[in-house]
Amino acid sequence: MAKPRASAAAAAAAAKAPASTPPKTVHSALVTYASMLSLLSLCPPFVILLWYTMVHADGSVVRAYEHLREHGVLEGLKAIWPMPTMAAWKIIFGFGLFEAALQLLLPGKRFEGPVSPSGNVPVYKANGLQAYAVTLITYLSLWWFGIFNPAIVYDHLGEIYSALVFGSFVFCIFLYIKGHLAPSSSDSGSSGNVIIDFYWGMELYPRIGKHFDIKVFTNCRFGMMSWAVLAVTYCIKQYEMNGRVADSMLVNTALMLIYVTKFFWWESGYWCTMDIAHDRG
Repeated sequence: MAKPRASAAAAAAAAKAPASTPPKTVHSALVTYASMLSLLSLCPPFVILLWYTMVHADGSVVRAYEHLREHGVLEGLKAIWPMPTMAAWKIIFGFGLFEAALQLLLPGKRFEGPVSPSGNVPVYKANGLQAYAVTLITYLSLWWFGIFNPAIVYDHLGEIYSALVFGSFVFCIFLYIKGHLAPSSSDSGSSGNVIIDFYWGMELYPRIGKHFDIKVFTNCRFGMMSWAVLAVTYCIKQYEMNGRVADSMLVNTALMLIYVTKFFWWESGYWCTMDIAHDRG
């Protein structure tokens, strides 16, 4: 983040209300903690179960259910849960480093987000559409010239999801520690509760250095970008398996690419939404 500047009104409000004020909960403590822990603990196995259903159960929810009923929920999940592999880690880190480099190096207009509760004004480089175009052109070129086969991504998708589950947990611990020891701005602070801090986040605008915004990377450049990359990957895998791409696959991929293209065309608007301007990281 560039050096924050504060409006007079925001600065006065910040002086009256410290940034570290604990967030108020609408529901009872039991409901609040149960919902937080449920999301943290149930989403990862759901992702693996969905992958298993699509890839190994031929898309049949009934077959996936029968597997869990036969082996029990815990043993059934343990049996289908793939272990992260070196290939999976290489794909994740390769993609992540490439997107991080594009986020930092590609030119883009300066964009200022909304004034934060502490009076800070986050500054971004609006180069998402350029990064999106470079990513897809590079990905397709690597396949076309035989340098990298995207079908490998599909073949290792289970291990990739498993690695992301583990890696995301470690990354959240990093953000938690960073928020305590080296916050990027005054829009940070602890609620005094470890569970709430881990779930809710410690910083509104966590950054590495002055220019690498972590929320832009995770939400936009890694997350949304992967939607487009995976859609193209599925097409290439089907083409290699069947010698053609089904009409339904083409329609699905086209709709996905239209949606993601719209997102990156509008990315600076997203930086003014609740996801960025309210939710912590």
